[in-house]
Amino acid sequence: MGKEKNPRRVADNEAMAKLRMLRTSPQKLNLVAAMIRGKKVEKALTDLTFSNKRVAQDVKKCLQSAIANAENNHNLDVDELIVAEAYVGKNLVMKRGRPRARGRYGKILKPFSELTIKVRQVEEQA
Repeated sequence: MGKEKNPRRVADNEAMAKLRMLRTSPQKLNLVAAMIRGKKVEKALTDLTFSNKRVAQDVKKCLQSAIANAENNHNLDVDELIVAEAYVGKNLVMKRGRPRARGRYGKILKPFSELTIKVRQVEEQA
């Protein structure tokens, strides 16, 4: 008996990695995600390595995880992978504040976000 196997969330030639609770705003994270969308994974890893953005190292870690998933779990060829999708979502927002003049309160919002990266294997045209 037992339950049936869940269907795959991605296609047969794709692999995915997700990074949650990333301590940066989704707007800033999306700038880095847009930088790697549609590129070959080697080029994307190089761009993230030499990026000046603080969050680029976390995005690189997530991309490396997606590549490892493709190689180990789905038997895809690493040399033929491209970044098919890289999208950003909102997560929780910590509300903090500090006292201001004349009895007022300055609101400080500390947003978290999440990142999903899908890599796809494409055959190179000769």
